[in-house]
Amino acid sequence: MIKTDKTLLENYRFIDLFSGIGGFHLALSSYGAECVFASEWDKYASNVYYKNFGLKPEGDITKIEVENIPPYDILCGGFPCQAFSISGKQKGFEDTRGTLFFDIARIVQHHQPKVLFLENVKNLLKHDNGNTLKTIIKTLKELNYSVFYEVLNSSHFGLPQNRERLYIVAFHTTLNIDDFQFPKPINTPICLEHILEDKPKNAKIIERNDIEIYKDYTISNSLFSDFELLNKPIQIGKVNKGGQGERIYHPLGHAITLSAYGGGVGAKTGLYLIGEKIRKLSPRECARVQGFPESFIIDDSITQAYKQFGNSVSINVLQYIIKEIISNLKRNNIKTKENSKFSYA
Repeated sequence: MIKTDKTLLENYRFIDLFSGIGGFHLALSSYGAECVFASEWDKYASNVYYKNFGLKPEGDITKIEVENIPPYDILCGGFPCQAFSISGKQKGFEDTRGTLFFDIARIVQHHQPKVLFLENVKNLLKHDNGNTLKTIIKTLKELNYSVFYEVLNSSHFGLPQNRERLYIVAFHTTLNIDDFQFPKPINTPICLEHILEDKPKNAKIIERNDIEIYKDYTISNSLFSDFELLNKPIQIGKVNKGGQGERIYHPLGHAITLSAYGGGVGAKTGLYLIGEKIRKLSPRECARVQGFPESFIIDDSITQAYKQFGNSVSINVLQYIIKEIISNLKRNNIKTKENSKFSYA
């Protein structure tokens, strides 16, 4: 996480949909915003959310009545991207029926919040030849929002993880914000070695006969200063045939994208040469490459923890985007409770 000013959103409320373990919650609350509602169907993620924030997420979003959600200013969430069965017909709002995005749309339609902040996989850009994203944008525009989107990589925002994600920010049209710019890459020099635990007990060590470390790799600590770090994964070997989850990386580079699923001996975290051992990352190291603070309570189950961090969002990236959202709200002199359209009454 980056340092923030908790007064910047102190009068703002947000709801956290598809909340997982609370990445959006951490990012928004770091600026002072208050979470008034959360929804998460996975019971293990929901329990971790409650342990960390004292707020128990509601369950299945498809069964939540919009009238039962309290007033709020910002809606956020990393929604699952299900196939839009009729997206090619370009019917906007109706095209989203039968998908989980429809539940975001119906909640937005009822509450008309100031800001929407969504996250999804990069592949959403190409899904159904781009029709899925077009439908999402068309739907939000029909609901009175100006929509902006961009793919950002966590590696460019102070986190040692190569993780490209699509971020969508939308402002209610009454705010007259039509020129939003996403943050430019910070490119702070950082590597996986900077966030490693000292001999973690729950990072699986791989000992096999088919491990190959490439003879021609020349990386050493003496060759790299903080300003020469490559800020990307550096493959230096493989296990078996080097397929998914079978590639070995150097700690002076970045981690590969954490995954909730994935296969291979290095499934979910990737494999790294740490000291003289080949191992996976520990759950705490996964938390760190996603930007979670040291105080964050991790699931007791290693399997669940890996899944949760693989499904989560990168906190630092969210914080930099929120900073730009705040700048736009401030520039347009939008203050909570001042506009009667957004009154909590």
